[in-house]
Amino acid sequence: MYIADKYWNNYIGDTDDSLTLIEYLADKQKDIISLEEIFSDTGLDKLNGDFRQHEEPLTIAFSHEDADVEDPYAEIYCAIDLITDLAALLLECRINGHVNLCELAGYDLEASAPYICITAAPKELKLMDQALKDFAAEPLTYNLSEMCPEEEMYEMAKLCGELRDELYA
Repeated sequence: MYIADKYWNNYIGDTDDSLTLIEYLADKQKDIISLEEIFSDTGLDKLNGDFRQHEEPLTIAFSHEDADVEDPYAEIYCAIDLITDLAALLLECRINGHVNLCELAGYDLEASAPYICITAAPKELKLMDQALKDFAAEPLTYNLSEMCPEEEMYEMAKLCGELRDELYA
């Protein structure tokens, strides 16, 4: 898997929010998921392209009725984490045609479609491009900087710039 070697678990894909995203994608039980649907389901579309600071966490609803799940909702605390994870997943889909969710999670997921393909429309691609570009230029303006040392923020910003360059080349 291309992103596993270059991006995933290297500031991208290594948060609790990343695992929430993977579980959400597996819960969709679809082979193909649009970025538009993901933006709508997670609330990214309501942020109007401003992924720097947001008061309330984004909320994801799960549809499965798993007896082990106490709460059918999960929260995402940093929108930029979700954007960078989605950008990496989108890059993997462009390179290999799909993403293996089980490989990314590191365990078998209860999913009828462990391989998914994320598709993107111009509107969401433009929002992601702008967000990655902005984060690469000014990482300390994001709420994520309240939880990470400055040096790590700059390292993540550099990696996001490289991801953006690859995704939009």
